[in-house]
Amino acid sequence: MPVYLIIANAAKTDDEYGSTSAWKPAGISGLMDNIANAWDRGGLGEGVASTGLYSIVAPVIAVLIGAGVGFAIVALKLRRGFLWFVLIFSATVFPLQMILMPLFIGYVEFGLYDSRVGMILVYTVISVPFAAFVMRNFFTGVAHQVFEAAVVDGASTWRIFWRIYLPMSTSALVAIFILQATLIWNDLLLGLTLTQSSETRPVMTALAALQSTYGGSTMPTVLAGGLLVSLPTVVLFLLAQRAFTRGLSLGQF
Repeated sequence: MPVYLIIANAAKTDDEYGSTSAWKPAGISGLMDNIANAWDRGGLGEGVASTGLYSIVAPVIAVLIGAGVGFAIVALKLRRGFLWFVLIFSATVFPLQMILMPLFIGYVEFGLYDSRVGMILVYTVISVPFAAFVMRNFFTGVAHQVFEAAVVDGASTWRIFWRIYLPMSTSALVAIFILQATLIWNDLLLGLTLTQSSETRPVMTALAALQSTYGGSTMPTVLAGGLLVSLPTVVLFLLAQRAFTRGLSLGQF
């Protein structure tokens, strides 16, 4: 029903939206014009480019760090490994809203405010705990004899990680990537707090600005913009659904 309402009303002209019920479709005459208007007036193009960068780079770094954490704790039997895991995963205990003010102050003092590097950094940090949690659980199910056999064959720790453990965990890595990329794509709070310019702000922040008082866009235009920015995550799930389903079926969640 929400999807129907978005599509039905995004396809209306301004006059049709004001004169007909939200539940009643009025054709698709205004859909392309509303999408073009949202793209041009709302700066969604720059937002899509920035968020695409954040949604790819940050999850990739996070899954590699998480895989490294899980490998060190399980395969290398890191000393006090469980305490290190608890320390990393404890980052999820406190709500993000509690640290927004110190995060904002720190970003301003270190020159990271309103920068793409700063956004990649914060998105990576908030993605690492979940990635470490999943990968630690996944590697727990891998027999330690695999690591020992590779050591006997003369493989270095680095080679074992890259050539054996990472290829075995492809489905888990893809599942984590999809979940974290979707989380980053849909983020509004950090975008509102840590960005200002149209070159760095995420797409959801640009969409929120489109429907604000200063944006001045009509509701069909806003709905068309919302429909447009939701498509990449749908396409991502459709393209990677087989690997994502395999990752879920492994039971590591």
